[in-house]
Amino acid sequence: MDKHNRSIALIDVNNFYVSCERVFNPRLEDKPVVVLSNNDGCAVARSNEVKALGVKTGQPWFQLEDLAKKHGIIAYSSNYTLYADMSNRFMSILAVFSPNQEIYSIDECFLDLTGFRTKSLTHYGQQIRQRIKQWTGLPVCVGIGSTKTLAKLANHIAKKNLEFRGVCDLNAMSSQQQDEWFSKIEVGEIWGIGRRLAPKLQEIGIKTVLDLKTASTSQLRARFSVVMEKTIREINGTACIELEEINPPKNQIVSSRSFGMPVSDLASLEESVSLYISRAAEKLRRQQSFAGSVHVNIRTSPFNEKEPYYANSMTIALPRQTDDTRILTKVALWGLRRIYRRGYRYQKAGVMLSELVPRQYRQLDLFGTISAADNQSSKLMSVMDQINARMGRGTLKLASEGFKQPWKMKLGNKSPNYTTNWDELICVTK
Repeated sequence: MDKHNRSIALIDVNNFYVSCERVFNPRLEDKPVVVLSNNDGCAVARSNEVKALGVKTGQPWFQLEDLAKKHGIIAYSSNYTLYADMSNRFMSILAVFSPNQEIYSIDECFLDLTGFRTKSLTHYGQQIRQRIKQWTGLPVCVGIGSTKTLAKLANHIAKKNLEFRGVCDLNAMSSQQQDEWFSKIEVGEIWGIGRRLAPKLQEIGIKTVLDLKTASTSQLRARFSVVMEKTIREINGTACIELEEINPPKNQIVSSRSFGMPVSDLASLEESVSLYISRAAEKLRRQQSFAGSVHVNIRTSPFNEKEPYYANSMTIALPRQTDDTRILTKVALWGLRRIYRRGYRYQKAGVMLSELVPRQYRQLDLFGTISAADNQSSKLMSVMDQINARMGRGTLKLASEGFKQPWKMKLGNKSPNYTTNWDELICVTK
């Protein structure tokens, strides 16, 4: 395939979590800002100012406290509700720019711009950036190439080199110009290579993107896998990874959190497991699936040498596939009570729904009928989801989830839910 036959764009938000916080608090602009993980444990998002100080993704916050005091680093707890809503707005705007869209992650999206070849795609990319900035306040970069891997590389170039003004179109470059840029980019920056494969490639002399582009496809396939072959072909302009306009349904749904404080009593563990099952069941119904088994797990802290360690899990097969939160919760709590042991301070619990099948393929009874109880369950879950979507998550919930929930994760410095809670909207006063 000729490399100019396709034009795939990757649009992503720069430092997404930090950028969301800056939209509603402009005083954070040009300041060193980090967003912390669950329970304010590790830095999961860093502003460019923090990156310049040498802070790595995943670095524990307690290790950064001295550096934070010295350089005035501002730390925020993760505000997942705000980030999810901003992501939805971002993706909705991008959908206007191409009918073929693949939402890759919370802050990344592929667009097929092949039908727009008569336009200057660099100019079109600038229009995308300006629209996103004007309507959401989020800064984005746009990378364009003939394959998804090249689009990712183009996005990397646009982000790291100011002369591109946030948009890089590799299709507008000659092969020689592309190779000049590829010779400057480490092989670990390639989509699908990363930290795990980069050292192995470097051992055999492949240190840059250009090195991999010109390497022997057959030899590297034999040494690594067919995935490596596809990566090399993608870098050379042959599309091997197609655009997925509809995200495929998940085969498993996991909901897991660390507690804000150690938990010893069974009642608190039951509340947490009920909450996690509720979250997982919402996702299950959203993708129109039914679950065939429930897995529940608990553990103490593996890092606390002063206390005994205990971890256990259990998978329970369901007699009938279901998406009913009530049934799934009852099964999960049954499993929890069998793995719970007194005398331990638990740090984490989690659940997983497995053996998922599309709603239309769920196993029915011997006569292939849907009972009145199934219809009642479906209507109840639908009403519950609609009310929670409209009035806020947790408006309707099972009593077993509890109300005070002292075990919930720490959010010591969380920003308001500016866009999803009427009580937390920004107020403009004279």
